Amino acid sequence: MKLSRITAYMSSLLLAIAFALTGAAAAHADQSAGQRAAAGGYVALGDSYSSGVGAGNYDGGSGNCKRSTRAYPALWAAAHSPASFDFTACSGARTGDVLANQLGPLGSGTGLVSISIGGNDAGFADVMTTCVLQSESTCLARIDTARKYVDSTLPGNLDRVYDAISAKAPSAHVVVLGYPRFYKLSGSCLAGLSERERSAINSASDYLNAATEKRAADHGFTFGDVTSAFSGHEICSSNSWLHSVNWLNISESYHPTAAGQSGGYLPVFTSAA
Repeated sequence: MKLSRITAYMSSLLLAIAFALTGAAAAHADQSAGQRAAAGGYVALGDSYSSGVGAGNYDGGSGNCKRSTRAYPALWAAAHSPASFDFTACSGARTGDVLANQLGPLGSGTGLVSISIGGNDAGFADVMTTCVLQSESTCLARIDTARKYVDSTLPGNLDRVYDAISAKAPSAHVVVLGYPRFYKLSGSCLAGLSERERSAINSASDYLNAATEKRAADHGFTFGDVTSAFSGHEICSSNSWLHSVNWLNISESYHPTAAGQSGGYLPVFTSAA
């Protein structure tokens, strides 16, 4: 066999071995993540998007936290049977509430943590109330105020939460979930907010997600972006996975439906976990 052919053969062999080892390592990493969650338990932290407000079927013991059995953490736990499942996410929670009230179940053996947080810090509820009840100019000004908060204050608040999670659960795989865009632009809504307001609200959601993703990445956490999962299912679409204003149950307004939890959040979280 000529030297050039020997060299080519050895190169191909080395590439094949490297590919096999890389694939094996990736498979082992995926397996280890699942094994950690199963063996060490799963803790679900966060706000109403994690507790499941809007999905119904709330746990009677969760009180005002409105933890739903149809929320993505409960659905994931039911499908994967982790060693333990602690669901401390709570409606209305801000970063300070997570620090004060939700971290108790975390420990050195915790395998998996999920969290959505930051929307309430940035004034999500007040933004939507302002935009629904007041003028377009007032709505846009309130959104601008929220964006400035995301720039100036939210990163530090997120750092404190993420640092606390890492300190209490150093071995956990942590998945940070973002927020969907609320509106399908040029959609089927004939009344309500102006198209300019809807576009500004969507842009603010993207802005919040970008800031959250940056902080998550800097802490070594995985970010789960749900915007693509909700594409075609925003308010003003023909099959919305988000509640619009619900005057009969105002707390559910602008939150995912049960379909939004199972079809939007759950697949993203499952992939990230």
